[in-house]
Amino acid sequence: MRYGETAESSELLISGMSCAACSARVEKKLNSLPGVQEAVVNLATGKANIKYIPELVSNAEVRKAVEDLGYGARQASDTTTDEKEKARRNEIRLQTARFVFAAVLSLPLSWMMLSELFGQHQFMLAPWVQLALATPVQFVAGWQFYRGAYHSLKTGGANMDVLVALGTSAAYFYSLISLLAGWQLYYFESSAILITLILLGKLLEAIAKGKTSEAIKKLIGLQAKTARVVRNGAEEDVPVDEVQVGDIILVRPGERIPVDGVILEGSSSVDESMLTGESLPVEKQPGDIVVGASVNKQGSFTFRATKVGNETALAQIIRLVEEAQGSKAPVQRLADKVSGIFVPAVVAIALITFTGWYLRGGGFTASLMHMITVLVVACPCALGLATPTAIMVGTGVGAKKGILIRGGEYLEQAGKIDTVVLDKTGTITRGIPSVTDFCVLSSFEEKELLGIIASAEKKSEHPLGQAIVKHAAELNAPMVDISGFEAIPGQGIRFNARDEIWHIGNEALARSQGIDLSPVLERKNGWEKEGKTVMVVMAGEKMAGLLAVADTVKEHATEAISELRQMGLEIYMLTGDQRHTALAIARQAGINNVIAEVLPDSKAQEIQKLKDAGKIVAMVGDGINDAPALATAHVGMAIGTGTDIAMESAPIILIRGDLRTIASAIRLSRQTLRKIRQNLFWAFVYNLICIPLAISGVFTPLMGGTAMAFSSVSVVTNSLLLKRYNPEHKNVWN
Repeated sequence: MRYGETAESSELLISGMSCAACSARVEKKLNSLPGVQEAVVNLATGKANIKYIPELVSNAEVRKAVEDLGYGARQASDTTTDEKEKARRNEIRLQTARFVFAAVLSLPLSWMMLSELFGQHQFMLAPWVQLALATPVQFVAGWQFYRGAYHSLKTGGANMDVLVALGTSAAYFYSLISLLAGWQLYYFESSAILITLILLGKLLEAIAKGKTSEAIKKLIGLQAKTARVVRNGAEEDVPVDEVQVGDIILVRPGERIPVDGVILEGSSSVDESMLTGESLPVEKQPGDIVVGASVNKQGSFTFRATKVGNETALAQIIRLVEEAQGSKAPVQRLADKVSGIFVPAVVAIALITFTGWYLRGGGFTASLMHMITVLVVACPCALGLATPTAIMVGTGVGAKKGILIRGGEYLEQAGKIDTVVLDKTGTITRGIPSVTDFCVLSSFEEKELLGIIASAEKKSEHPLGQAIVKHAAELNAPMVDISGFEAIPGQGIRFNARDEIWHIGNEALARSQGIDLSPVLERKNGWEKEGKTVMVVMAGEKMAGLLAVADTVKEHATEAISELRQMGLEIYMLTGDQRHTALAIARQAGINNVIAEVLPDSKAQEIQKLKDAGKIVAMVGDGINDAPALATAHVGMAIGTGTDIAMESAPIILIRGDLRTIASAIRLSRQTLRKIRQNLFWAFVYNLICIPLAISGVFTPLMGGTAMAFSSVSVVTNSLLLKRYNPEHKNVWN
């Protein structure tokens, strides 16, 4: 890239692609254009994702390059979701009409063929009637194959349409010549039924491909259509597209929240399962964030809109899933290479088959039928659909569970992970200090003493003090009046309460006040070995209590880490904390490998060391401070909330913030990778088995056509089975 040239991204919707050879040819053409850095064409979604330099090539030139190959191309950004869905339905209707038209005309020919097969010659149609029935099937219902073959051959390529057109035309025109020459050998029924079977396969494929993108349709369906906006003191229902940042919106029980925002008044419980996969409703109070498309369960509240339109969390999720479904996994490269030479190789094999049978005395007619069988039995469609359909379903399943995977490359890589590195603060721990231990050493009641401490700490801005205030509020500890509050830097605080001077702070503060810590030293040292911060509470010249505050391990963290170990993964904790604090947290979480006292800018170096040791590394962090480490790992996983999606740059985003979703993401990736391998295996094996059977004469043209029609359908169906997989539990299918 030259100085001043910035790459841009573009997404094209491409129509008319029939097989892997088509998508490979379009991709090759786009990548050959000057100024195109990378182009990825997805057969299953019919999309091309292109990175290009506008100064060197324009969007119009990119579209023209696709159109010159004989395919339709339009900007995805110019097409609404409803228009895309309408186009998909129209495609299914068109394929249905073609199939029904061909089936009705082919039915008499099929009946005639079956009658002849069983020795019943009473139902033999006159040759001219056979011609009349077969011709519309060949050139009306089957016109798409001729059109596709023409454009393919015109630009020096060959695709599935070429094979179908060659095979069926050979049978049709041989029969026509036989009719005109009086040879009395007709295969009109073969050409017509072949086209009918292939059209049935294309119809089933279109229906199945539509089901692979159901996750996107369901996400889009979650969007609210209207919002109740409060303007000038009056409530007004407006389309959600007209909501602006700053608008005040009222939400009643049972309603869907229209956009993202912050609650101003009222409280409720909100179902956010559409976003996080978490089934339990989340309690919301003033100041809490609410996310568009989540469902208000109980109370009413008003909130201020902070993100609307394409900026909402749901819109970003939809965009991420669409990008992932349009991506390509590295494992697909082999299939792409094969599909590039597949059709010419099949044509060559078909000609060799004809020549071989003819020279061996098989006769012209039999040799022609074997050649036709080879042409129609070979289908590169399955190769092109094997990977993208599995990725589409896998990323859709992940989105439903709060796991966003940005593309096939990362999904494939995540399935190979053998080492997981976890950041400590905010990932393993909550990132917020909490009171863990409290010991009363005087005549005070526990709540009474806690209330005095919290009353003073309310005047402190220190995070540890705020943790005490929160703990006291949870226990309803009574507050008291204090005076003379003073912060002692590096030691603690001093204040007056109940006619006494109080001190709360560390060991240095206690010793300066002449307090003997020997009675509590063992307990204090024990807490500190656990990584806790210990504070001594002093009333006058007496020790009143001992209190420990620490960043606590997240709920389910220990369970999640145990699950990762059971999956055969090696677990590391990476932190900038002191080693004794890190070891204490690691013991609680069940982690044996600890990398402590690491500066933020050195975390990436630690990840690189593990990679250099031959490990496939996943780094799990909060996606902000850990960005360099996330980028260095083979797979970065960002733990966060749905509202943080725009800030995250990690390949995998775990929206729920629950560490158990790490195992779910890896399991889903492994299962999707398994499906891809199964699909590619069967796509290759299908051709390895069927082509030799066609060459040897075991297959008839109709048997070959039937096998070809259902090969791609079987691959898509196998991918759709992934929808029943539940990544939250090992080997559990819904």
